[in-house]
Formats: sequence, structure tokens, C-alpha cells
Amino acid sequence: MLELKSRTKSIQVEAEAGMSLLDLAVKHNLDWAFSCTRGTCARCRCLIVEGAQYLEEVTDAEWDRMDPEEFDQGYRLGCQAIVKEGAGAIKAVNQPYF
Repeated sequence: MLELKSRTKSIQVEAEAGMSLLDLAVKHNLDWAFSCTRGTCARCRCLIVEGAQYLEEVTDAEWDRMDPEEFDQGYRLGCQAIVKEGAGAIKAVNQPYF
């Protein structure tokens, strides 16, 4: 199960392996902030509240755009955070910089 929360609402959907958190938010019509889908704008930044172990490793695009402290705090870019096969519960909150 995947719980995604934007500024105005939250949804619970099936966590589909191979899809990014941003892909799933868009697929289910959640108003998740984003501009580029490539990891350069960072508008899709989110806080992983639960289930970070069910996401693929941090990407080069994320390392280029974010500070190491943000990863320690649980932040990822929604467009780069890919759901792993056999994922358990994941909760993420969209928290862009601005």
C-alpha cells in the first residue's frame, strides 16, 4: 500500500513496482508539485515518512540536486524514488522547497 499526501489531499493506492512516486501521484490525479520529471527542478521533493527501504537507491540526479543531510532526514525526489518489487507500506508527503 502506498499513501501519498500533497498540500490539498492524500490518497492510498497500490504500490506498483517500477513506477516512481511522482508517476503514481500523476496516475491517480494527485496534485503533486513537479515541473520536469528528470530530477532537476526538485519541485517533487518529498519526505518519506515510512517505507524508505521499499524504494530503489538514491539516484545520481538526486545526489546532484539535494544535500546529503536531506537524505538523512528522509527526503527524496518523487520522480526518482522508484518502488521496488514486493514493496510493503510506503508513506510520502510532497514537500517542495517553495
